[in-house]
Amino acid sequence: MDAISDAAAVGAPALVALADTPAGPVPAALLAALPAAAPAAEGDATASPGASPAPPTPPTGVEEDDAVVVPAQARPAGSAGSGRPTEPAQRCPRPVVTELRLSAFGPHRSAVHPLGPLTLFAGPSGSGKSQALAAYEALAGLGSGATLEEAFPDPRARIPDRAVPDAQRRRGFRLGCTVDGPAGPVRLDLAVQAEPTLRIVGERLSQGGQILLATALRDPGRRSVQAAWLTGGAVGVTRAPLPDDRLGTALLPLRVAGSTAGQRQVLAAAEQVVVALRAVFPCDPRPDRMRAAVAPGEGRLLGDCANLADVLRRTRSECGTRHALLAEAARTGCAGSVAGLDVRAPAGGGPVEAVLDRGPGRPATELARLGAGELRFLALALVLLTGPGVLAMDPAAELLSARQALTVLADDFDRGLDGRQSAELLRLALLSCGRGHIRLVAAVGEGTAAAARDLPGVAMVDLRA
Repeated sequence: MDAISDAAAVGAPALVALADTPAGPVPAALLAALPAAAPAAEGDATASPGASPAPPTPPTGVEEDDAVVVPAQARPAGSAGSGRPTEPAQRCPRPVVTELRLSAFGPHRSAVHPLGPLTLFAGPSGSGKSQALAAYEALAGLGSGATLEEAFPDPRARIPDRAVPDAQRRRGFRLGCTVDGPAGPVRLDLAVQAEPTLRIVGERLSQGGQILLATALRDPGRRSVQAAWLTGGAVGVTRAPLPDDRLGTALLPLRVAGSTAGQRQVLAAAEQVVVALRAVFPCDPRPDRMRAAVAPGEGRLLGDCANLADVLRRTRSECGTRHALLAEAARTGCAGSVAGLDVRAPAGGGPVEAVLDRGPGRPATELARLGAGELRFLALALVLLTGPGVLAMDPAAELLSARQALTVLADDFDRGLDGRQSAELLRLALLSCGRGHIRLVAAVGEGTAAAARDLPGVAMVDLRA
């Protein structure tokens, strides 16, 4: 199913047939829990993708002669089919996204991109660098509770190239990821209908070839999908409707009690995916918004870094070590001599302004007078040297920050930077990512890519138009 033809990439069967991807067949119990597809009304433009007039089984892509096995009880983690304990596998200490799958997304077809602690996407214009980062950002938004409209503000731009609509004028896209962590690798696959209405038509959460959650759009007249998740014990599976505009995996922790081994496996997998997707900070510094003085606030850096001066005010007073490291980086990335970073604040309160300290006897330089590349450099260096507590993001509050890994997404990472600035940011990224608590996924130009290809610790994803 991952190898989709151009014409079928967005048609009805391709949107919902998630079952025949490499994760393995859907267990029969989960299939039985999903009701048969309702007959599509003749001429109905919103008919359920994959529906047929009288299907004998739900159109999941599983053939009748497929050998499907349903465990009566989910096996505990670390046990083999014989029931004897196996050697514990090496686990990631923190949940992280280790693979991005773009089965049919923009220019990407059957694309599988491994992600390391520091991953750079490179390629000519139009090769899909920005689309790959947009897919990651959308998954992160859905994992944080965003609706489809919030995660995909322009869904038509994500429809595969040369896609042909079906008889009901339906088109869409497919994407997914793998999240590794204490529970082991977990796969999330998602099929989205973009036209004529935006909705989820299929979602699957799987681990080790076992389907833990499967959803499908069955009734086009309702804004919901029918979901079935593994329960184990006497019940086998649980089924319930879920909204068709939100990620079902993110809703499972609110719906599953965790009273059986199967439920606990589902919870562990879902929570690991949600923790990894919530710990993402999309960053695109906008120099035009960073020049003005800003009102003092809570000192959490926004995605466009418009409140950089307020964040520097906070780091100067609360974290002298990180502030000193940023000042040291500024000596490399900013023109002229730099003795430090300072903040000016009116005695009676009011907007604060960041400045470069040029040393004794020399006037300070306001950030408003710096070049666009210098401002972008300072903002990106601050992001790489800090953590979730200083960024405007909402990581999982129930998990200690030491158990989470922040992932920074940066499209056009080196935009407006010279070679010296790009090299210094790569040095900071390797330093921070090497410690394990920060990861970077960025799209870069050919100059930065050429310099990074031979650096140990950098994973390059070379795309071709």
